Amino acid sequence: MTSEARPPDPAPEDAAQGQVVELPAAPRVADVAIDELEMIYAFIYSRVGNRADAEDLTQQVAMKAIPRLRQGAPASAVRGYLFATARSVLGGFWSTRLGLSESELHEDLAMAMPQRGYSEESVERVRRVLEQLSDNYRRVLELRFLHGYSLKEVAVEMRSTVGAVKVMQLRALRAAAKVRLDE
Repeated sequence: MTSEARPPDPAPEDAAQGQVVELPAAPRVADVAIDELEMIYAFIYSRVGNRADAEDLTQQVAMKAIPRLRQGAPASAVRGYLFATARSVLGGFWSTRLGLSESELHEDLAMAMPQRGYSEESVERVRRVLEQLSDNYRRVLELRFLHGYSLKEVAVEMRSTVGAVKVMQLRALRAAAKVRLDE
């Protein structure tokens, strides 16, 4: 057996200078989109009021939007595109459901869902979740989802901006999702 001569190992200070440091890769746009689908589901569910339909429509949004996303797009652009796609999917859903063309649909028409009674158990669960949130989070969720206020109306009521209300709503929904009721 012959042994080949190896160059000597570089000195420690030389090794540090010649090292390539890998930076963490930016999240893939599909990963960002998948993370945002929870909010898309909540958005759709608030408009259809039916878990099965909301799941199906969220899946349609994912199937339409994710393949068309531009690599390297910022998370805000991905979120905007997903919500635009969700509105389009909802338009098709309500068009079919109501027997109207999509051009005849208005946002107010989609929001004007017949009110149905809720069980005492579900009302109690909502009350317990809201009790565990901070005052601002509780207020924004009450105004948006229990009273049906628009983002602009919530901003006026809370003396804030629409952008701040959007951020607060997102954070409030995430906080509410983490509340444990079985403890």
